[in-house]
Amino acid sequence: MSLLLTGGMGYIGSHTVVQLLDLGQDVVILDNLSNASEKVLERIEEITGKQPLFVKGDICNRDDLNRVFTEHQIDAVIHFAGLKAVGESNEIPLSYYHNNVSGSVTLFQAMADHNVKQLVFSSSATVYGEHNLSPLIETMPTSATNPYGKTKLMIENILFDLAKSDSEWSIINLRYFNPIGAHASGLIGENPNGIPNNLLPYVAQVAVGRLELLSVFGDDYDTPDGTGVRDYIHVVDLANGHVKALEKLSALSGCYAINLGTGNGTSVLEIVNTFSSVCGHEIPYQVVPRRAGDIATVFANAEKARSLLGWQAEYDLNTMIEDTWRWQSSNPEGY
Repeated sequence: MSLLLTGGMGYIGSHTVVQLLDLGQDVVILDNLSNASEKVLERIEEITGKQPLFVKGDICNRDDLNRVFTEHQIDAVIHFAGLKAVGESNEIPLSYYHNNVSGSVTLFQAMADHNVKQLVFSSSATVYGEHNLSPLIETMPTSATNPYGKTKLMIENILFDLAKSDSEWSIINLRYFNPIGAHASGLIGENPNGIPNNLLPYVAQVAVGRLELLSVFGDDYDTPDGTGVRDYIHVVDLANGHVKALEKLSALSGCYAINLGTGNGTSVLEIVNTFSSVCGHEIPYQVVPRRAGDIATVFANAEKARSLLGWQAEYDLNTMIEDTWRWQSSNPEGY
């Protein structure tokens, strides 16, 4: 099987590439490198002994897509490519709608034209909005509160409509929760541009001395220690979820939404304290007011992934943080 991974040089994409290469799959990566480093290719080869085929290109560019599908016999697509920072999406919404939604439609049109109708889409738990109570399950109503989340929800709706219109499509929307961790080798990990938007890379950069202080947004939530609770999942577990979804596609017709999470919640202070223990020194932090739209507790019901895909998370919190620290301490400035 020959697989196209859009955005395959990024954090989750690169870990999925490693898993696929280890399974002997042929992988083609299409990435514009807007939030990734070409050095990832060297690291993937160092881990696996193989180098995937890399094409620098953009899902918004139909010529780039046609070239990939014409030159390579693609059987299925994992679609990671897209802008992904919630705060930034509020500042530059048009860029998010253009890159994420328009780019995805361009990709799906190219897939249809080249008769490639098996797709795994990188969605997000943000599609559950603010009003559903955890554990979040796939049958709950969906909504979104920021342009990033709205783009994920729009793309999901497009894919449900596409599958209804043509029974040849086999699509899985993977709604995942909070990916953290890194490959056990310490060679690849999360390497955000600029100031990190997510908790773990921020904590890791404070721990390694790149950033001075962590801001904890609120300590007055109705949670055991007052700080927000989220479902953190190891990026390798997440990568394995994509592999399991790919394996299932050929037996499915239609479009399915599936959560990828551990089913457990961990608070911000639990993360901070565990990271302090792993790295051997305190993580300085200050409590600041809550952010608008933040929810006290978010975690998954992951039963559908277990029953339909035969997947469940394997890594515990300590391993997730040990792997994060190994990556960050080995690569203090990133790639």
